[in-house]
Amino acid sequence: MVNANNAREWLIQLMQQAINAADPKRSLPHYLPPAPRGRTIVVGAGKAAASMVQAFEDHWPHPLTGLVVTRYGHKVPTRFVEVVEASHPVPDQSGLEAAERILQLVTGLTEEDLVVCLISGGGSALLTAPAPGLSLKDKQAINAALLKSGATIDEMNCVRKHLSAIKGGQLALACAPAKVWTLLISDVPGDDPSVIASGPTVADPTTFKDALAIIEKYRITEPLAVIEHLRAAKKETPKPGDTRLASNQYHLIATPQMSLEAAAKFALEQGITPLILGDSLEGEARDMALIHAGITKQVLRHAQPIARPCLLLSGGESTVTVRGSGRGGRNTEFLLALSVALGGMDNVFALACDTDGVDGTEDNAGALITPDTLTRAERLGLSAKAFLANNDGYSFFQQLNDLVITGPTLTNVNDFRAILIL
Repeated sequence: MVNANNAREWLIQLMQQAINAADPKRSLPHYLPPAPRGRTIVVGAGKAAASMVQAFEDHWPHPLTGLVVTRYGHKVPTRFVEVVEASHPVPDQSGLEAAERILQLVTGLTEEDLVVCLISGGGSALLTAPAPGLSLKDKQAINAALLKSGATIDEMNCVRKHLSAIKGGQLALACAPAKVWTLLISDVPGDDPSVIASGPTVADPTTFKDALAIIEKYRITEPLAVIEHLRAAKKETPKPGDTRLASNQYHLIATPQMSLEAAAKFALEQGITPLILGDSLEGEARDMALIHAGITKQVLRHAQPIARPCLLLSGGESTVTVRGSGRGGRNTEFLLALSVALGGMDNVFALACDTDGVDGTEDNAGALITPDTLTRAERLGLSAKAFLANNDGYSFFQQLNDLVITGPTLTNVNDFRAILIL
């Protein structure tokens, strides 16, 4: 039975249910491709790339070779496919070299060959191959600028596609005439395969004009080489309907909605009524916190839209426009703003974590709040509003011992938010 004494531990168990639902070992075996007459080459990128390879190797009875790139610390043992680690969210030389090797691996294949592409969130930064005329330094600078700007994941990936020699369907073109079978773990709102890791094997509906508009929207003026490249618009990415991609297939093997439903099922079994608010909520983290706080107050005051005990669940990816100098990701920012908005209301416990185990660039997946979060903070001389103004959610929850640290989960279906109202 869930109560105030075990609510924290229960929320951790709930999050684990969501993560388990996105485990490649559970989902990937259901989406194996038919065996080809020729070779099987496995390539891919993302925070779950190594665990996806491991699951694929365990269930593929035929010869295979290949290479995937994952984030530092996310490597797992594999037998036939090489795993390279690289930097995320800002690309590095290791990611560049891995992308170049992947392009070499898929060059010169035949119609009888098969390329299995394993893609998950984080792949866009990890699979970095600058377009002609651009450097790794240019890519690093634009990534850092976009991360600070508050741009959505769709916007960032639109820009990335048009600065790349491998994203936006260009990897699929390099594989031709071999068949490409892409397995995807979605970390993006709406589960659009062309957005997940910037869609290296999927036709791209966006254009250079779209990418330039995003740069102008956020008033990004450097590096100059990037701006000039977007304005020149020399080589457009392959678009929907391109016959060169006609025989390729993609399959979503895990999504945010699947994880939310697994958490809802767990809650219902524990006598807690779940309500999924959405699997693709976007916006500034502190604005989303205000909306979630408003719904929470409606439950407490009017038993609407559901009566307690209940659980509000949501997924998607919030953004943070960085104005301060603190440490923290979007989930700690969300929770810090939520605690301020709730003002210490009784019977409300909440958790917000990134399902990959890394909130932003820190060592935590996210954090927890309880009815006494603000009271405990005041005893330590901590001002929640001051920490929020400095974008310093990590330091705030670290001093309260309320960080959630899981280590790499080896999957990634974006943010998981849960508000338990007893």
